Amino acid sequence: MKIIVVGSGGREHAIAWKLSQSSLVESIVCVPGNGGTCYENKCRNVDFKSVDYIKDGENPYVQVALHEGCDFAVIGPEDPLADGISDAFWKAGIPCVGPKHAGAQLEASKDLSKDFMNNYGVACAASKTFTDEKSAQDYVEQHGAPIVIKADGLAAGKGVVVAKTLEQAHAAVTELMTDGRVGDAGKKLVIEDYLTGVEISILAAVCVDEKSVAEGKACILPFIPARDHKRLNDGAKGPNTGGMGAVAPLADVTPEILEQFNKDCLEPTLKGLIAEKFDYRGFIFFGVMLTPNGPKLLEYNVRLGDPETQAVLPMMDFDFAAMCKAITDGSLKDFQLKWKKGFAVAPVAVSGGYPGAYKKGVPMEYRISDKEGCKIFIAGAINDRRAANNNGDVISLATNGGRVLAACAIDDTFDAAWKKAYELMDTINFDGMFYRKDIGLPGAAESN
Repeated sequence: MKIIVVGSGGREHAIAWKLSQSSLVESIVCVPGNGGTCYENKCRNVDFKSVDYIKDGENPYVQVALHEGCDFAVIGPEDPLADGISDAFWKAGIPCVGPKHAGAQLEASKDLSKDFMNNYGVACAASKTFTDEKSAQDYVEQHGAPIVIKADGLAAGKGVVVAKTLEQAHAAVTELMTDGRVGDAGKKLVIEDYLTGVEISILAAVCVDEKSVAEGKACILPFIPARDHKRLNDGAKGPNTGGMGAVAPLADVTPEILEQFNKDCLEPTLKGLIAEKFDYRGFIFFGVMLTPNGPKLLEYNVRLGDPETQAVLPMMDFDFAAMCKAITDGSLKDFQLKWKKGFAVAPVAVSGGYPGAYKKGVPMEYRISDKEGCKIFIAGAINDRRAANNNGDVISLATNGGRVLAACAIDDTFDAAWKKAYELMDTINFDGMFYRKDIGLPGAAESN
C-alpha cells in the first residue's frame, strides 16, 4: 500500500513511523511532514511549493495522493478534518482515516459537541452557550467561580480557560469574546461547570458508516489510557501549553474505571454517531475527568491527541496500517488490539519563550538512539540545509515551532521508562531548549 499522511507535527511523525513498520506498506508520502518524517523508512515529504502539478480550485492533498498513486489517507490535525478533507478524499475514490465534515464538527464546535453529549446521555458537565458578552458576564456573576470558559470554535488548544476566581472568569470572557484572543472561535462561548478530579485521555479507533451500521459492525475500539501534562512548568505550574509530555498506560486507571467510562461515555457516543448518521471512520479522542462521581467527558477531539499519540503508538503490538485499513473497509470490529507490556514516557522539548514568543531557525542536533524502546518524534523542526552530516547517526535540523520534539521511551516498569526517556532527552541540544523534569511523576498532572 501507498499512504498519504496529512500534517506536520509530532503526532504525524509518530503515525508515519508506526505505519512504516507494516509489511503491508510500500511507501508513505507526508504532506508536508517535518524534519523527522523525511528520515523515516519508506517516508518522503512533499511540499506543495515543490511540485508543479497543483491546480487552483482543487484540493491539493487529494491532488498529491492521486499523483503519487496512494491507496488511502490518514489525517493528523483537526483543521483539515473540520474543512471536509475526508469528504474530498472519499469523493476522489481514496479511502480516508478521518471523519467526514459532519462528524468533524464534534471538535470544531463546542456548542454542537455539548448538545450531542446531552442528547445521547454522555456523562459531562452542565453548560450554557452564549453569543453576547453581557449575557455571558451576567451568567458568570450569578454562577460564581470556579468555572470553565470555552471558545466554541477551533483555537489550537488556546480556547479553554479554567477560571478559579470571578476576576479570571470575567477577564476570560472579555479576552475570548470581545478582544478576539482566538479570533472568530471566541464569538460564541460555552460556559460549563467546574469538575474536580484528575484528567486522562483515551484515544480510540472508530468505524461508523452506512455499511457497518447495516451489518451490525459499527464500533469504537478504545486504546490504553494516557495522560497529557498541559502546564509549562514542573508541578503543573505556569501557563497552559499544547502539551509538555505524555505517559501511557496509567496505573491509577483501574478496570472498574474503564468499565464505567465505556458505559457512561463511549457507548452513548457510539449510539449518537449512529443516530446522527455520521460517516465517522477514523479516530476519536475522549478528554475525560475522573471525578468523585465517575468519569465525565470534557471534550471530543476528532483525531489522535498530541502528545498522547507519541506515547500510545509505541505501545501498540499490532499492525497499525492493518488497523487503519480495517477502519476504512468496515472490518474494525473484528480487529484485535494487542499492547506491549510496560509503560511509555514521552517528555516534550520546547523552544525558549514558548508558549509565548520564540525564535525559529535555531540549529539543533540529535543522535539516533541504538537503545531498544527509544524514539525521538520531531514536531516543530525542519531539515537544516546547512548541515552536512544528516546521512549518519547524527541528525541536524532547525527549530520551526514551539513544541520541537518528544523523547519517548518504553520499558517494563514506569521507573525504567522514565529514566530512559530523560537519558534520551539529554542527547538533544539546541539553544533555548526547555522541558519539564517531572512528566508522569506524582503531582505532575494538574488536579482540579
